[in-house]
This record gives sequence, structure tokens and C-alpha cells, in this order.
Amino acid sequence: MSFMDRFSLKDKKIIVTGGAQGIGKAVGSAMADVGAEIGIFDRNIGLARETAEKMQEEYKTRVKAYPCDVTDPKQVDDALEAFLDDFGCLDGVFNNAGICLHKEAEEVNCEEWKRVLDINVNGVFYVAQAAGRYLMREGRKGAIVNTASMSGHIVNIPQPQASYNASKAAVIQLTKSLAVEWASKGIRVNSISPGYVGSDMVTLVRKDWQDTWLGMIPYHRYCEPEELAGAVIYLLSDASSYTSGCDIIIDGCFTNI
Repeated sequence: MSFMDRFSLKDKKIIVTGGAQGIGKAVGSAMADVGAEIGIFDRNIGLARETAEKMQEEYKTRVKAYPCDVTDPKQVDDALEAFLDDFGCLDGVFNNAGICLHKEAEEVNCEEWKRVLDINVNGVFYVAQAAGRYLMREGRKGAIVNTASMSGHIVNIPQPQASYNASKAAVIQLTKSLAVEWASKGIRVNSISPGYVGSDMVTLVRKDWQDTWLGMIPYHRYCEPEELAGAVIYLLSDASSYTSGCDIIIDGCFTNI
């Protein structure tokens, strides 16, 4: 194997949660472009199937969609089994499904709080757990990349989002904990922490907030979803064989100021 071959995802079987649109779609497309075979796990199965068909046609690699609510461990297990039936094995996971709630902490009700934590933390754990169990059972090495956020490192302003910030800080610590527990099993667990990304989660909110963010970002622009793909591909590839428990911040220098 040449050094550059270590960065390849050719023929690797990878699950992308929340892969029907946004960051998951962009990063999944980049992985397909470098040879990965992709399983999209998403609650919106109609949109997921459309995305899978387009990716498969464009990149000439196998892509399939599976209905999955990551907050339901049984759905996660069922989707994984269906993926394994189709693809034969699993090499990696881009654990990306998540939501954000902009609401003052004193106004957030119990159900809203639990929903954000359920999707952003529990969902990440259930998918990682299912993947980890499979890899251990089969004696296979593998890699998991979780989507955290710069919001797990800082408190964003001016928007109120305590539930989101807390959930993403939890993802970072969960990533480190799993990485240490599973190091001896040959399972690497890392995360990426994007800054403000030009997807619906950012671009459809209040303009005055967006003006503040763009004024604070040293690059004075949003991250394109595709700009996250290089880090994810590296962390899922053999090039990062000694990298685990790492969080890569991709924020246009936002957390440096």
C-alpha cells in the first residue's frame, strides 16, 4: 500500500446518519466520490432514497437508504442489520444526525430539552454502540466519526441555545470515552466540530443573528458543507490509524478569538 492509498475509502462500507440532506449529504457524496459504499440512515426515507439514487448515479458506487430514527435503539439495530444484509460488512460510521433549538433556557420545556438531548446525544450513542457491538462480534477494526460542534467548546451569541450547546459538549466527551474504552478493540472514535455551516440550520434563521455571526467569523463567510469532508475522510481512512479520541474544530478560526 502506498502512502496515498492510506487516505482512500475505496470499497469501504460506511453508514451516514442524517445523510439525506445538509452536512450528511455533502460529506456522504464526497466519500462516495472517493470510492466508499454508503448506507444512508434517515427518518425521511423518501428524501433519503432520492439522495441515494442521485449519489449512486453520479459516483458509480453502491448507495442505499434505510429508514431510521436514531433515538430508537431497535430501529438502529434493524437498520444496521438491513445494511449488513446488503453490504456484507461495516467499516465506518459518520454519526451525523442532529437538531438545534434556539430558545431561552428559562422557556425550554421538558419535552423540548429531552428531544434535543435524545437526538444529539442518545442517538449518537445508540448508533456508535450498535456499530461497536458488530465490530467486536466480528473481530473487525473500524472507525466512527461523530458530528459535534464548536458549540461544545464555546457559548454562541446572540442566540439562546443551551440545550444544543450542552448536547454537543456531551458528544465530544462521549467520543473521548468510547475511544479510550475501545482502543484495544481496534475501533477508533473521533469527532468533528463544525462552526457555522451554510446549511438550513444556519441560513434560515434570523438575519440579525446571521449578520452578527458573519461579522465575528474571521473568514467572514460560512463553511461550505463540503469543506467538512476532508476531515471526515481522513478520520475514517487508514491514514488516521493512530488517531482516536480527537475532536477536529473546523470553524474558520471562530473559536480562536
